[in-house]
Amino acid sequence: MRELIAILRGITPKEVCQVAEVLIQSGITTIEIPLNSPNALKSIELMVKSFDKEIVFGAGTVLNKIQVKDVYDCGGRLIVSPNCNIDVIKETKCKNLISLPGVFTASECFSALENGADGLKFFPSSLIQPDGFRAIKAVLPK
Repeated sequence: MRELIAILRGITPKEVCQVAEVLIQSGITTIEIPLNSPNALKSIELMVKSFDKEIVFGAGTVLNKIQVKDVYDCGGRLIVSPNCNIDVIKETKCKNLISLPGVFTASECFSALENGADGLKFFPSSLIQPDGFRAIKAVLPK
């Protein structure tokens, strides 16, 4: 799994390729546009068409299977959610996309992984103290 994902919250299609180019030149190879950004799918489509296939573009704030399909249709390869929606995870994996659902509890972590998640997004991470994160990490598979 990739170490760092750039999140371009609120970016517009007009500026997205210029910003993506700077990020890519800086070594970032995974870029997410939250679907609640202005015309997010168009921004993803523009990046996919403009840059190397090695760069992974996708969407955040993905809440349902229809949105997974929309991201897939515009060439996105990454699905990030704020929650652990099993239907979203399964649809994401059915389309051979990368799945990073939002989790907070050990139960959500295991449920996400058992249903095919490629990684986990701890959300909201600001509420998890270091000891709590260490405790969850101790029981999760590598």
